[in-house]
Amino acid sequence: MTHKISRRKAIGTSLKASLAALGGYAFTTHMPTSQSHHTIEPKKKLPFRISLNTSTLLHYKLDVDAQIDMVADAGFDGIELWMSDVKAYLAKGGSLETLREKLQSRQLVLEDMIGFAKWCSDDPEERKAAIDQLREEMNITAGLGGKYIAAPIMGLETLECPKFNDYVERYNAILLLGDETGVTPLLELWGMGALHRLADCAQIVIATGHPKATILLDFYHIYRGGNDWDTVDCLNGKRLPVIHMNDYPASPARELLKDSDRTFPGEGICDFGLAIPKLYAAGFRGGFSVELFNRGYWESMDAKAILKNSYEKTYEVVEKAMANTDYGRE
Repeated sequence: MTHKISRRKAIGTSLKASLAALGGYAFTTHMPTSQSHHTIEPKKKLPFRISLNTSTLLHYKLDVDAQIDMVADAGFDGIELWMSDVKAYLAKGGSLETLREKLQSRQLVLEDMIGFAKWCSDDPEERKAAIDQLREEMNITAGLGGKYIAAPIMGLETLECPKFNDYVERYNAILLLGDETGVTPLLELWGMGALHRLADCAQIVIATGHPKATILLDFYHIYRGGNDWDTVDCLNGKRLPVIHMNDYPASPARELLKDSDRTFPGEGICDFGLAIPKLYAAGFRGGFSVELFNRGYWESMDAKAILKNSYEKTYEVVEKAMANTDYGRE
């Protein structure tokens, strides 16, 4: 594919809070009021958006304006755009205003932007450059009408326990930048990266003491990082605007899985029947955004086919998972 804090005092008091302290920052769920542009038949309304991360279209080398049209035509409610694609569009003479108007006219929520700044590097010069990069990219995001940007931890191979206060300060630094720009950085969990444990994500987020601090989850990365879904409802789902949606196979072993092993929802072993109701019970009402890098799909399907499968399989999985909840009985 693909960010300060009440400093030491806040860090010292933060662990008195439970993961439920992630509550208090609610976002407005935006659902399209019309599907006049969509080519699929309207389906039963779900309490979540079904969205698409344009990594799923990476192979087809589409311009960002074409991505928006194709995602809208396939029936999605929202979209995650890659910053590199938007910058390429701007470099060729396109404008943020044009893209923003297209997103609005096609009734797509811009869930977030995908970027890769090294805001958590141990190198002060890299962090300084990352702040400048993020300021520019947050302003681009705001220009498109977006409120969030992904903030994975880049430039670190592992997290060192004695440095956790430093990681908290670094995340808080980009949260304060987000206060200036109106765009919140989402601390992104990566299953094969330094920040692969959900508990570490929660610790960093809580310790900032910042009211907008939050996490970007991913079904594949939760599994790949050795986490499970049994305690995910300790989080306040109202603080999660979007979750990356995908599935994963039983083989190869968890520790050997690669990004390209991700499958359409329902084609792997993820227990959506457990995870989705827990997220719903915890207050999540955001977007499930399909994120895939599956070369087998790319080589056997055109862009329209992969979009159709992404939407329909996600809808089917979510609808089935919600059937035994209070929402499903309404």
